[in-house]
Amino acid sequence: MIQNELLIRIDSEDTYKIENDYIDYNLSDNSIFTYTFWDKNLKSLPNFFSDEGLDLFYISLSVFGADRVLLRDYGENAWKRNIKLHIPVLSIQKWEQNKALIESILNFLSGDNWELVFRERGLTKKERQLKEEILKAEEKYDYEKLCMFSGGLDSFIGVIDAIENYPNDKILFVSHYGGGKGVREYQNALFTSLNETYNLDSHTFYSFYASAKNGVEDTTRTRSLMFFAHAILLGTAIQKRMTLLIPENGYISLNIPLTNSRLGSSSTRTTHPYYMELLQNLLSNLNIDIYLENPYQFQTKGEMILNCQNIDFLKENLANTMSCSHPDLGRLYGESTTSHCGTCLPCIIRRASIKKANISDTSTYRDLYFESGQTAKMNLMSYNIGLHKYNKKYSFMNIQNSGPISKNISNFVKVYDRGMDELKELLESIHEQISL
Repeated sequence: MIQNELLIRIDSEDTYKIENDYIDYNLSDNSIFTYTFWDKNLKSLPNFFSDEGLDLFYISLSVFGADRVLLRDYGENAWKRNIKLHIPVLSIQKWEQNKALIESILNFLSGDNWELVFRERGLTKKERQLKEEILKAEEKYDYEKLCMFSGGLDSFIGVIDAIENYPNDKILFVSHYGGGKGVREYQNALFTSLNETYNLDSHTFYSFYASAKNGVEDTTRTRSLMFFAHAILLGTAIQKRMTLLIPENGYISLNIPLTNSRLGSSSTRTTHPYYMELLQNLLSNLNIDIYLENPYQFQTKGEMILNCQNIDFLKENLANTMSCSHPDLGRLYGESTTSHCGTCLPCIIRRASIKKANISDTSTYRDLYFESGQTAKMNLMSYNIGLHKYNKKYSFMNIQNSGPISKNISNFVKVYDRGMDELKELLESIHEQISL
């Protein structure tokens, strides 16, 4: 039974009649949803976007908005929701053909039951205007590759390596940020440093904001699709075979829970191999000629640091990268600046990787020894239980816990084992300090 049904509108021209008791969700209404994609200087792109790229972009915004405003508390077992979206699209035939696939992607990504209903639309006034501006623009910027850039340690290494490994390629780096200052301030610091070191121009980076107003559900797991969809949409304007680099270490991409409390969609599946495979299939079916690549699929985070193509530059900017899952939390306690909490799983993996690489950790952590309260203590207990139960003999089964893996099983097992070794080494050193 459908619990949550939203009628999606993408602009004020959409006068589709509401015949049922839907939630009217208009993406062009700033009191409901705010995003900055159309506010950027896009007219220097080589071409206008493809219809399929625009559709995927709006679908991703709609899904993200629904994910944020529909509380899991009212779902099955206070978690799994049934969500139905009525979405306007340009290429309705292709989406009808790929309806089951996009729903499977969303189900896997968020752990909910999604149903999408499509209706046909034409270009909006804003889209028609930009298309005309692009056709008339004399200055054009072309690119050979796309690369996601979140401001985290993995993505920063990915940017450095992309610049160093492809010195003759024009690369477009795409960032996204939401509310608060926990991500944006770190991205800005890294932008500045990268520009100064590599003499990059203003057309090298695009940074986009998106926020669902009154969105209070904080277990959102569909953010990555929206993040990717921004880059994919830009890529369709280039109209040639493109690679989209998505840098994330192979251990975290497997999304393997340390304990049962971290099973399911309670942790992210941003670059899980199965999700990436499904999304790649969707792009192919939509004739979007973009290849998704995680260059670090078989590297741990520590190995990413060790193999960085400009490790001195990485060391200089390490403190300006943000890995924490809730960097703004300290502001609730009167802290004036953001920092890593030090105890969440992304923080622990970050700390373990820096220890593995044997470099100085200049990052700021709120809690190094799990002393800040009950949540920190529960996190430590969870990590200890996970390590206690870990057995390499069963790694080939463990890597299947978050989704099916049928290719490169040996390589996935090895990166999982090496990632667990990094985690174990850090936790052992922490326990030594606590016992002193």
